[in-house]
Amino acid sequence: VQLQASGGGLVQAGGSLRLSCVVSGPIFSINSLGWYRQAPGKQRDLVATISKGGSTNYADSVKGRFTISRNYAENTVYLQMNSLNPQDTAVYFCNAKIVWPATDYWGQGTLVTVSS
Repeated sequence: VQLQASGGGLVQAGGSLRLSCVVSGPIFSINSLGWYRQAPGKQRDLVATISKGGSTNYADSVKGRFTISRNYAENTVYLQMNSLNPQDTAVYFCNAKIVWPATDYWGQGTLVTVSS
């Protein structure tokens, strides 16, 4: 499984960005896709996930502002980010999880910077 993320950039507080992650390889084996973020000096934290069946899960800090979605035809997972604030500044990584054997795949990361 390979993941190619894009869409990061610099945006002012209150603005929006949409991240994209193209998934390739044995995608039939993927159980869930998601986005994580890592701010400077901090651990990598979950932002949002979407299961094979379409169920979504969000970190409390982004609920109501971010939306994860998946385009099955294009093998792409998106993260629509609205009402961005400086605390959202981080490198965002897309992730694919396979249950058996338990494996995590990661994209290369895309930097989101929110200015105040």
